[in-house]
Amino acid sequence: MKKTILFFATIAVLTVNNQAQTVTDVDGNVYKTVIIGNQTWMAANLKVTRYRNGDSILCITANDYWPGISEGAYCNYNYEHNNLKTFGKLYDWAAVTDSRNIAPKGWHVATDKDWNELITYLGGDGVAGGKMKESGLLHWKDPNTGANNSSGFTGLPGGYHADYGFMSLGSQGYWWSSVETEDNPSYAWSYVLSYSGEGITRSGDNKTKAMSVRCVKDK
Repeated sequence: MKKTILFFATIAVLTVNNQAQTVTDVDGNVYKTVIIGNQTWMAANLKVTRYRNGDSILCITANDYWPGISEGAYCNYNYEHNNLKTFGKLYDWAAVTDSRNIAPKGWHVATDKDWNELITYLGGDGVAGGKMKESGLLHWKDPNTGANNSSGFTGLPGGYHADYGFMSLGSQGYWWSSVETEDNPSYAWSYVLSYSGEGITRSGDNKTKAMSVRCVKDK
């Protein structure tokens, strides 16, 4: 009898551990999460409109001017609400690093170290991108080289916003890290996936750009 009870208890524990996990932001948006190596990542781009303390993040619309690097702000690609559900919001770097936090409690915006750990675990920057990209051509342009999403990261081509407008929806995904470049305080590290390759590129980008954001669970 005791052996039977132990058997069923073990099954119950395994079932709970294998269930999909989620995290909820201050707005009530729910995100699937994925364990990759020793890290737990959001499996979707951030959509939040408020900092963790409830303060609103500046929303930029088609008739507004971006505030430069002094104030956190966000928008939807092309300022269109229809792009939000799939691709999440695009944030400038000031929002990413604001002390009020855009990440849910117990989480943080991915650092340069977090990205490097992820890429190393997935085999290096030459092949990690294919393991991170959503497979198929539903959202990515043809040929979406090497994409199999074996990591569960489900990277999407959400593009970015810069002074010259919106770029790269469908062809590239851009994600901020929360770390400045070493040589220029106006730039920070970002990570780029492309439809035309299976790698991932580390890039120094102007903090005034608006990009997608992924969060990592605190250890």
